[in-house]
Amino acid sequence: MVKIPLTLIFAAFSFCVLADMDQNELNEFADKTKWSWKVVNNFHNGQQSHLAQLELINDSSVSLPKGKASWAIYTNVVRPILTKESNGIDIQFIQGDLYKLTPTARFNGLKAGDTLNIPYEAANWAVSYSDFMPRSFITQDGYIPAVFSATDTEDSAAYIKPFLLPEQYLRYNKPKDHWQLPTNTWRFDRYLNAQQYALSASDAQRVIIPTPVKVTDNQASTLFSSNWQIVYQGAAKSEADFLLAKLEHKLGRKLLITLDNQPLPTKHYIKLSINNQHQPSESYRLNIGADTIQIVGADNAGLFYGIQSLLSVMPSGQQTTFSLPQLRVEDQPYLAWRGFMYDMARNFHGVEATKKLIDTMATYKLNKLHLHLTEDEAWRIEINGLPELTDLGAQRCFDLSETKCLLPTRGSGPFKHSANNGFYSREAFIELLKHARTRHVEIIPEIDLPGHARAAIKSMELRYKKLTAAGEHQAAEAFLLSDLNDKSVYASVQNFNDNSVNVCMDSAYNFIDKVAYELQQMYREAGLKMSMLHLGGDEVGKGAWTASPICDALYLQADSGVKGPADLKAYFTARAAKILAQRGLNTAAWEDGLMYDSITPFPIEQFDNDKVYANAWDNIWEWGVSDRAYRLANEGYHSILSMGTHLYFDHPQEPHPNERGLYWAARYTDVEKVFNFIPNDVYANADFTRTGEPINNLEALVGRPLPELEKQQNIAGIQGHLWSETVRTQQQLGEMLFPRLIALAERAWHKTDNQGASDQTKNSKHRQHWGQFASVLAQKEYPRLDEAKWSFYVPIPGMKIVNGKVNVISQLPGLTLEYSLDNGLSWQVYSTPIKPTPSLTVRARHGTHISRTSRYQQ
Repeated sequence: MVKIPLTLIFAAFSFCVLADMDQNELNEFADKTKWSWKVVNNFHNGQQSHLAQLELINDSSVSLPKGKASWAIYTNVVRPILTKESNGIDIQFIQGDLYKLTPTARFNGLKAGDTLNIPYEAANWAVSYSDFMPRSFITQDGYIPAVFSATDTEDSAAYIKPFLLPEQYLRYNKPKDHWQLPTNTWRFDRYLNAQQYALSASDAQRVIIPTPVKVTDNQASTLFSSNWQIVYQGAAKSEADFLLAKLEHKLGRKLLITLDNQPLPTKHYIKLSINNQHQPSESYRLNIGADTIQIVGADNAGLFYGIQSLLSVMPSGQQTTFSLPQLRVEDQPYLAWRGFMYDMARNFHGVEATKKLIDTMATYKLNKLHLHLTEDEAWRIEINGLPELTDLGAQRCFDLSETKCLLPTRGSGPFKHSANNGFYSREAFIELLKHARTRHVEIIPEIDLPGHARAAIKSMELRYKKLTAAGEHQAAEAFLLSDLNDKSVYASVQNFNDNSVNVCMDSAYNFIDKVAYELQQMYREAGLKMSMLHLGGDEVGKGAWTASPICDALYLQADSGVKGPADLKAYFTARAAKILAQRGLNTAAWEDGLMYDSITPFPIEQFDNDKVYANAWDNIWEWGVSDRAYRLANEGYHSILSMGTHLYFDHPQEPHPNERGLYWAARYTDVEKVFNFIPNDVYANADFTRTGEPINNLEALVGRPLPELEKQQNIAGIQGHLWSETVRTQQQLGEMLFPRLIALAERAWHKTDNQGASDQTKNSKHRQHWGQFASVLAQKEYPRLDEAKWSFYVPIPGMKIVNGKVNVISQLPGLTLEYSLDNGLSWQVYSTPIKPTPSLTVRARHGTHISRTSRYQQ
């Protein structure tokens, strides 16, 4: 018997495990292998699960051998995968949306030129391209990960097969999904109402959005040029400087600016002043005359909004002279809280994008920017003394140990240079605060706790390990957020099982106090007083803290006030809010963070804060919790209307697979739906169930009486929201925001005469208002967005046969409509009805911004 040296055996074993592919082969395989997802059948199991398939076509020269190997593929998919093994491939859940695919002993290999299909079952359904994330990658021990080129793109169609059959583009058949694929006729019929009230381009230019309380149009014009000057009251210096900068940019020349204690010029001046006697906060009067323009604000904010109204009737682009409509405007806001929530935690878009968002919010008189700074996937704000929060928590890359970065979720890919990594440095955040202050936008920071906190938890665990290794045990435990002996089993809605801060630990509250202190210091350095901290409080995974020794010990303490897991949410909220109250801060939270159950809020008396704000968001009508805004307001909370069905801009703009976004609250939310929202009658917004069935009687649907609003004064206002799970680029950001953000501003600022109507869409006055608003969006606001370098959504045209010819219309009258008779090879501007042909294709455009195309169907 020949004896083989032990060293050679180990060497051979090492070769078999580590040398399946070298780096060049790994790179070639990822570069040349075609990758595609396919939804096979959403009707497989009612609402419970669907069938899908991953396909790899090996167009490289590299063959994957049979059996086990050390290579692994990582991919992100929104719907939890239920299958554990398929065609010899083990499918392992990592965290959130991240899955690992590895070969088992039953793997038959993948030769060059061959195809590997991996069918699987996943939870619920998948009817959107954005359910599948980009930048899947393959890696092997010791090598640099290689991203599959087919997925290294924001063009989802490059790696997802079309949704062609009902069982692919509908969610389920039991119950029936009533939201069918949009047709040309469906669009045409929906758009028709707006056409008869559309304004001409010249009339649209004279319209101010959001709509003022009162406008008197003299039907005359005033010529404006750099010969004009600005005269301002001393207290209005900030607003005068803002207007000066805007006019100099538009005219390309400097304007003269003087204080109003000097003799007034005889003509051609803009006078800015503040007069707060007997005028509501944020109100203003604007008078554009033949030779003078006067803007009087009840306060600085009102003056600023008057300036914005003046700027809004100026033509877009740089011009040395232009005409202004002669108008008299008396205006004030309908709602005090006119907010927008921006989630840059899941996908970071940069400081400049945030500044631009603040600018545009101010343009449309929105005044509260709720910054969702932290999430499971990332922490986005620098905190002095806790560098791990951004060194680790603001970065995603391939590091399973999570000592250099967090796991690569949300399609961010395996590398730290991902555009979605990053954070607001302390200096950058202070600059943001200053930028917002001059535009009368208050930034409301959110640190989401105790759920949605994985980034913070992992960062503080890393800090703990570092300091423990250095022998600094007391410092190590100071801000620890997790009980290291906790055996609780739970899963959050986003499928994380380790994302809940342990609320039984004193160090968790020390962490809150530290973060609140550092945020306060930033506000003070910006010359501002921080008013509140949003604590999140939403969507804690069921089962969290149920097997924590630290919590078990807390239950035994006579004075703890908690005797089991059901008490912990209220315990956390009250204790955290008390810390904020001691710092002079008010508290805000998502509605479910302020309630024992679906109908019972925590007693408002338990809070020491002057005010507690509640974002009422979960209004799936058939779930029976759409009354929370009123329940909370009646209890004494300040409710912010934040309804997911109408005010979540991460939802698709059509019920179509090509439309980006999640669709848990509504199958789609377009600009008209936002416009139709009724702030002063929440129940009147009940339009459709999630299946798409019309709601005719909400109480009958819910099966119990719905409480009336008893304390109207506790409705703080309205807020739109953009969660960024599927929003990775600035272009995608703009397309999800606009024009819906402008409709939000309209609903927040302007109360229409029929805001109490049970069905606004059938009210003729409201239809007229919508038609005019829609045409102003297309002809005046889109050019302004273009000038601000925003991308925006362009709705697909509708088509219908009328008198034997194809008529084409837009949801936003005034957009350029184009048609092609050669399947999109060439395009012509649509002006009159067209003869129907099988190759007819239409689209809409504004400048370089183009809608998806739609094919004529008989």
